[in-house]
Amino acid sequence: MLYIGIDLGTSACKLLLTDETGDIKNIVSRSYPLAFPQPGWSEQDPAQWWRAVEDGIPELLAGHDAAQVAGIGAGGQMHGLVVLDRGDRVIRPAILWNDGRTARAVDYLNETIGRSRLSVLTANIAFAGFTAPKLLWMREHEPELFARIDKIMLPKDYINYKLTGVHCTDPSDASGTLLFDVERGRWSEEMLRVCGVREAQMPRVFPSAAPVGTLLPDAAQKLGIPKETIVAAGAGDNAAAAVGTGTVGEGACNISIGTSGTIFMTSKRFSVDPHNALHSFAHADGGYHLMGVMLSAASCNAWLMEHVLGTKDYAAEQMKIAEERLGSNSVFFLPYLMGERSPINDTDARAAFVGMALDTSRADLVQAMLEGVAFGMRDSLEVARSLGIRITRSKICGGGAKSPLWRRIFANVLNIELDVLAAEEGPGMGGAMLAMLACGAYPDAAAAAAAIVRVTETVRPIPALAARYEAQYQKYRLIYPALKDVFPRLH
Repeated sequence: MLYIGIDLGTSACKLLLTDETGDIKNIVSRSYPLAFPQPGWSEQDPAQWWRAVEDGIPELLAGHDAAQVAGIGAGGQMHGLVVLDRGDRVIRPAILWNDGRTARAVDYLNETIGRSRLSVLTANIAFAGFTAPKLLWMREHEPELFARIDKIMLPKDYINYKLTGVHCTDPSDASGTLLFDVERGRWSEEMLRVCGVREAQMPRVFPSAAPVGTLLPDAAQKLGIPKETIVAAGAGDNAAAAVGTGTVGEGACNISIGTSGTIFMTSKRFSVDPHNALHSFAHADGGYHLMGVMLSAASCNAWLMEHVLGTKDYAAEQMKIAEERLGSNSVFFLPYLMGERSPINDTDARAAFVGMALDTSRADLVQAMLEGVAFGMRDSLEVARSLGIRITRSKICGGGAKSPLWRRIFANVLNIELDVLAAEEGPGMGGAMLAMLACGAYPDAAAAAAAIVRVTETVRPIPALAARYEAQYQKYRLIYPALKDVFPRLH
């Protein structure tokens, strides 16, 4: 049988076709634009997501037996606010995860409702990207549109609705709304009241690997696949990527160096970081995870290479970094191009090069950037370690992980072993694997991962280099506290 995985990203929808062994048959990508109606705003028309799926799946299946498609599963960009009226029409463009208009609402939630109360209710505190602050913003600034809301969903849930006609979500995606009681697996009545919405307006929560329905006749006809095709509830992009990399069960870890960066640590038991520096979310495997999120990771590399140095030859720039300079650079980089989420939760923070001198070279700046992103990820790892979580090994994925040098820097800065995967299709493969579970091809996520996920290389830290990076990290840790009070005065 064949399975379709949907990776509903911020800039494109990537569609993946695979069989139950994980043999990828085809991949198709459809891009769509972002809208920035005002500075700091970020929106998208959900119709563009559906058009990408509607146009892409027939191309994905070209040359393959569409009758063999058994299931579809999606991993999608998290936190986006999708609102429908009583006729299931989209009321306004979706407000995305990287939208920054909600500062006042975030302050109200964290300061007036209170961080401790939010943590009790949802296991998390408010961040600018979360869904609940967006609802508060809409209630204040667009009251007429807010009054028309009949259903509230997340981006990948809109695709599932278009496929099945079911208003649904899953616990991993719901965890990022600040409306969901993660520990008890249900919508928080108190948080719904705070945001002025009713539980009837929220989608039904299905386990990530559960079938939410089969295809609507019209959708089946447009896509060219059987109407009996099962649609899984799917997961938020990070949880779906974790399934796709085999980061499931107890004590597993995945590091993603994408546009943003994440460290994803699994547990079968619910737990909360008492300082709320890490997110505490439900996992798509039925357990839980703690997650640190950097807002700028590989995007730091793209910014420095293309906008500052004027090159797209990333590999050539990294080749200029001398071996003996690793762990000995006198230049440091704070990777806060868009502020930062984990663990400092500071929207005012900004990027900075520190320690430059007359002999500082182009290679020193590139090295400092690569190391700064790794140091920023270690900040979240240190929070996990303070909670007694011992991570000695992790998967590594994302565009930045394709760099052997960056993988080596990460392994030694974090002082852990890093497993590189044979196929890296994160949320798309995770979505397909959840579809396999929904169709009964495997009994659970661990069994699917054991059969499908393959490691091709393990990058191990070198004790002497890890020791040099330990000293460098302790210096790095001094920079943000010294600049913290300066950043707000720069705007």
